[in-house]
Amino acid sequence: MENNKDIKNENVAINKIKTEDPLNVNQINKSFLADPAPLGLAAFGFTTFLLSFVNAGILSVAAVSVVMPLAFSYGGFAQLLTGAFEMRRGNTFGFTAFTSYGSFWLFYGFLVLFASMKIITIPATALGIALILWGLFTLYMWASAIRLNLSLNLTFLFLWLAFFMLGFGAYYSSTTLTRLGGVFGFLTAFFAVYTSFAIVSNSVKEGLVPLGPALFKK
Repeated sequence: MENNKDIKNENVAINKIKTEDPLNVNQINKSFLADPAPLGLAAFGFTTFLLSFVNAGILSVAAVSVVMPLAFSYGGFAQLLTGAFEMRRGNTFGFTAFTSYGSFWLFYGFLVLFASMKIITIPATALGIALILWGLFTLYMWASAIRLNLSLNLTFLFLWLAFFMLGFGAYYSSTTLTRLGGVFGFLTAFFAVYTSFAIVSNSVKEGLVPLGPALFKK
């Protein structure tokens, strides 16, 4: 809980920023809003973990019924919420990533829901192409992630590999490729959750958990 002195100091700081540069909204946002990224990364990571158990063949396809509610609530809604806050903070990369992958989980959830209700059928080739397109999107996001830190670099690296393996696995009806996609999904989820853990830990004590150096400088 903040005491009156802390609140007064924050108000003074905000007023100072407004006085010096009244148009610098992002500076105020970044200073006094919580970082939403750990929420989005955890939502993406844990939902991906669960689905990867199915893709890797560890759990049966019936387990998708457990994945779906998580995909809608945590993977979908929580990431869309994260994306909205990243936009408010002026973070173009975070806004694009979290909003897109939140939408992906909603796409996946509705796809499975409508198929289970026999409203639609899911052609394997069309699903494969859709996943490959998500792989291409992730590939160009990875090109920016390599300039942030090692942990995010590895998250996006394994994610585009997972999408491509799952996409080609669906397109060619290859169990081997699908299970390989599940393995890459586990690696993606691990680094996403680790990044979330590191950001939360470092918010308590700076430099507590390393994220690793960026491959290239900004």
